[in-house]
Amino acid sequence: MTIRFDNRVAIVTGAGNGLGRAHALLLASRGARVVVNDPGGAVDGRPINTGGGGHAAADKVVDEIKAAGGIAVANYDSVAEAATAANIVKTAVDAFGSVDIVVNNAGVLRDKTFHNMTTEDFEFVVKVHFLGTAYVTHAAWPIMRAKAYGRVVVTSSNSGIYGTFGQSNYGGAKLAVVGFMNALRLEGQKYNIMMNALAPIAATRMTESLMTPEALAKLRPEYVSPMVAYLCSEQCQRTGDIWSAGAGSFARIEYREAEGLRIDGRAPTIEDVADNIEKIADVSASRVFRTSGEEVAAVVSGS
Repeated sequence: MTIRFDNRVAIVTGAGNGLGRAHALLLASRGARVVVNDPGGAVDGRPINTGGGGHAAADKVVDEIKAAGGIAVANYDSVAEAATAANIVKTAVDAFGSVDIVVNNAGVLRDKTFHNMTTEDFEFVVKVHFLGTAYVTHAAWPIMRAKAYGRVVVTSSNSGIYGTFGQSNYGGAKLAVVGFMNALRLEGQKYNIMMNALAPIAATRMTESLMTPEALAKLRPEYVSPMVAYLCSEQCQRTGDIWSAGAGSFARIEYREAEGLRIDGRAPTIEDVADNIEKIADVSASRVFRTSGEEVAAVVSGS
């Protein structure tokens, strides 16, 4: 099977460097018309002075795509405000007439322990990662819904799924996009809009200070992009999953719930919980739920 994206229009946010650049290049190489979005800021989201100003990063990737025979346009708007995020989608519609694919990749880091973190740094990271994902997707959603086709990827992180010291803002936002995906995959299914979450492990500007040189050498961004491209393809009929990708490894991540303890016939007490906490926590036998309703039904029925 050869996967192509001919006549498909893709938006990749934060595509001026790292993972976003790799995603954009791969999609374009397979025929997609790509909007390369990047405001050109530093890793923490603050402006930087480089040749070409804030346009240089996106322009360079567009030039790479065109040099390879692909089709792309640049966009320099921030995802962190609803109006500017909507303009990213407008760029796609103005240039190519529609939107089929949204890869929400834009991100920033402002790492500090929670004790030392300002509310400004917390809120800005949440705005970019969580609200930015919502804003861009919200602008593209009516177009996809009307045409009964869409593929949306949100970028999560093992920092949110498993935890990383000093990243309460980033980790919180990265798990928030999973909850966002869980709801929208139910809303989008009947319109053939597939939603999936990516938890990438890659050497980028955001991770270069967190890993050893030996680890970074194995974690090239382009080793993640095949998973993203598959999730963006017509062939992908899976929705609502979290996917890990890095160093050539790919896996699905799943939440599981222990069978736990059930007390019938009387009101449970604090001591019931305390005396049975190990049984309650034991996930050696566990269940998987695909919706909140499934879990509620299981709890109510005692199954």
